[in-house]
Amino acid sequence: YQAAQARLLLAKLTAEGDRLAVSTDSYEIDPLLFPGGNIGKLAICGTANDVAVSGAIPRYLSCGFILEEGLPMDTLKSVVNSMAATAREAGIAIVTGDTKVVQRGAADKLFINTAGMGAIPADIHWGAQTLSVGDVLLVSGTLGDHGATILNLREQLGLDGELASDCAVLTPLIQTLRHIDGVKALRDATRGGVNAVAHEFAASCGYGIELSESALPLKPAVRGVCELLGLDALNFANEGKLVIAVERQAADRALAALRAHPLGRDAALIGEVVERKGVRLAGLYGVKRTLDLPHAEPLPRIC
Repeated sequence: YQAAQARLLLAKLTAEGDRLAVSTDSYEIDPLLFPGGNIGKLAICGTANDVAVSGAIPRYLSCGFILEEGLPMDTLKSVVNSMAATAREAGIAIVTGDTKVVQRGAADKLFINTAGMGAIPADIHWGAQTLSVGDVLLVSGTLGDHGATILNLREQLGLDGELASDCAVLTPLIQTLRHIDGVKALRDATRGGVNAVAHEFAASCGYGIELSESALPLKPAVRGVCELLGLDALNFANEGKLVIAVERQAADRALAALRAHPLGRDAALIGEVVERKGVRLAGLYGVKRTLDLPHAEPLPRIC
């Protein structure tokens, strides 16, 4: 860890690929600690996954802290230790960082920014612009776990033993898809959930996306939160789930690869690319309804 700057050998990166994937994100989740993780683990996983969905292996991260005056030192130590353990386990080096303290009330406890970098292998060219009619959408597991967990804490719904964030570094899972012909695009379904990814895919390729409600993998507790509050799990943030677009003939192989990995054992085929533009959900009785993006963030400070 070097406070002012990091000097990195290019040879390691160029040996792994011919393009750089770089991503940055800021994290201001409330509460800081939650079942399945904390803001520190989230800051590593979130940025690492944003790099990894390009096909790159995340290698380096920067980290910036903004601390509110009065933040308990034990809280900060817990967050930093979690960041170190998560990065170490994922083979990621935190190479530079910065810390600022602001007066009480100028920030809410702790904000973290991380930026990540990795090299994209020369033979990988994933991108949603390549999608065509007939391609299908997969998810790597149950949806809405993270969003429902945070909502349960805030609203005190009493489901503490049943809900935990899915926060995880997805690089090992993504690597199982590298050599499957027909994989076209990947996205981690964070803020805005699967609905946001479906809209992004549709906008990039110029076609539509149709999802099947009966195919969506949901834990009973998440389904219960949605029914209790009248919310849609498709809009809930995930911190350890992928949306993968593949050619139809590659779907079975991709699902088998995902399900063989602990992070993908609940993978499912949930939809397809269609000619008609827009994003729609086919309900349990065959009725299709248009899925719009929410006008406002349904769950603020979720990541």
